[in-house]
Amino acid sequence: MLLTLDTNFPIGIFDSGGGGLTVYRALHEHLPNERFIYLGDTARVPYGTKSLATVERYAFENARFLASHGIKLLVVACNTASALALPAIRSALKIDVVGVIGPGARAAAALSKGKRIGVVATESTVQSGAYTRAIKKADANATVIERACPLFVPLAEEGWADNEVARTIAESYLADLRSKTDTLVLGCTHYPILRDVIQQTIGEEVELIDSGEATAAEVKTLLKEKGLARLTPPTGALERQLCDDLDHFYVTDAADRFARVAERFLGSKPSRLEAVEVWGDDQLRC
Repeated sequence: MLLTLDTNFPIGIFDSGGGGLTVYRALHEHLPNERFIYLGDTARVPYGTKSLATVERYAFENARFLASHGIKLLVVACNTASALALPAIRSALKIDVVGVIGPGARAAAALSKGKRIGVVATESTVQSGAYTRAIKKADANATVIERACPLFVPLAEEGWADNEVARTIAESYLADLRSKTDTLVLGCTHYPILRDVIQQTIGEEVELIDSGEATAAEVKTLLKEKGLARLTPPTGALERQLCDDLDHFYVTDAADRFARVAERFLGSKPSRLEAVEVWGDDQLRC
């Protein structure tokens, strides 16, 4: 049975936690007429310590939950799920699915003049080698250096984006990359929160690529090509703000903490935030 999509359908986004809010922010800014449904799987974060089979199962359950809400496109904002589970998700859904790794890799390959590309990400994403493969696919002549920066995540969530601790940690992670790269991919959804301190540390001459921004640009193009872009704002949305009443946020646990992280990342708490279960045969709201 052919699935009929409508331009008024929302866009679904899921992440293992709150980091994907930076992708939501980029999508919201690039596509102000669209509505979004966001799912943070906060009960099962982090995904990086899980097996391939487990990540695929979690990602499928998240995708199924969002698909049940009538979305027209799914954005997998989690780098680990993008690296490990995109084929499984795409085979299960009848809508387009966009991950964050491919867009970030293609943007870096297109921008890098010296073909010296660095990637900073979580340990699991680095170990997967997904960014190196994606960048090499876009430009076989590129040299890629991947670097795990695990402490950037708690710094972002605690709001420590511009203090001496953040600068010291950034220097430890990035100092030796200054002379080795001309382009640096922020390969974790939390890292854009630390963009200023990363730029100061790596040097102004190094171009930073926000995978969320690159993903939003590709989603905008894809919606236009498929004739699914919403051309007019939703009713009453002429002055839309992030986290407004038109977008719906779900988490699988720790809603209060998610709301605090959202306020740090977006400047306001979600006005429509619910706790849900996404696993098993039933998807019941808590």
